[in-house]
Amino acid sequence: MISTRLERFRHLIGGSLAANSPSPLARWLGGTLTAARPGETTFTFIVREDMTNPAGILHGGAAAAIMDEVIGATVHGTLDVEVFYTSVNLTIDFLGSVPAGAVITATTRVIRHGNNIINAECWLYDAGQRCLAHATSNLLRTSAPVQDIGPGSAPPDTTFPHTPSPAP
Repeated sequence: MISTRLERFRHLIGGSLAANSPSPLARWLGGTLTAARPGETTFTFIVREDMTNPAGILHGGAAAAIMDEVIGATVHGTLDVEVFYTSVNLTIDFLGSVPAGAVITATTRVIRHGNNIINAECWLYDAGQRCLAHATSNLLRTSAPVQDIGPGSAPPDTTFPHTPSPAP
């Protein structure tokens, strides 16, 4: 049976994360959801100049952010989880590079959904299907409720949850 959450998430296919994600980082990364199945998703991203390193190629930190975000989106958008899961690790093998302007694809899959830990993986590919990076992650169950996204749900809350302390 397809979850209501997955059905709503599937309505985001073809839409921009910049407009639809409850995650401020995902909104900055942009990207487009292109496929969603239980425990699996595919997203595309355009590598912007502000995502590159001084050599003009996709920065490893930006690639890591993409992979962490899409793994989280897969867990919270395609599984029947009622509470938030947070990354406790992210292990990445960087295997290739792409310049600004390149279109990359992020494909994710949940490997194991335990009671407290979810294990997932992600691959980044260029337009020629060359593997750019592979990541694995474990996500830990928290007590924070999941915010649904998609048609019929409340718009993302973009307010900052607390006032930051002044810099020392």
